[in-house]
Amino acid sequence: MTQPAYLPANFTRKGDVVEAELSLLLDDHLEDVWAALTEAPKLLQWLAPGEIELRVGGAARLNFPESGIVIDSKVSAVEPRRLLEYSWSGPGEPDRPLRWTLEPVGAVVRLTLTLTMPASEDAARACAGWVAHLEMLAAALAGIPIKFPFELFKAAREGYRAQIEAKAA
Repeated sequence: MTQPAYLPANFTRKGDVVEAELSLLLDDHLEDVWAALTEAPKLLQWLAPGEIELRVGGAARLNFPESGIVIDSKVSAVEPRRLLEYSWSGPGEPDRPLRWTLEPVGAVVRLTLTLTMPASEDAARACAGWVAHLEMLAAALAGIPIKFPFELFKAAREGYRAQIEAKAA
């Protein structure tokens, strides 16, 4: 069986929530990956305009103008160059924790993204959106920023839907 052209995801249902975990290896310095996750000018290259205050309780604000999505939450955990957690929810929405962990592995960095969302939401769509942004992150770190890869998003969404449906059967 051939591997899909998108990152594999591990989906776990825990009561009323679904957790999805994505992991990739990046050929970049730990400091560069951390900066891409936390500094406003770097966030703009792969995610969205915004800012993240690196302290527990600090603001985590991102604005996705093309989709109309606004993330306005608080940082719930931070350990510089190792861990960052905030919710990717907007005002009045359910809490959707987003957890970034960085781990040096020899000369590369393992970046793991853990998404948690209500089980009633479309986990495949949410995960596919983040996979597309991770592709944009890797490109930005390589110095060749790209636009949102819709074809990758669509392929990942369908693949994740099939994976979730098979797991539920």
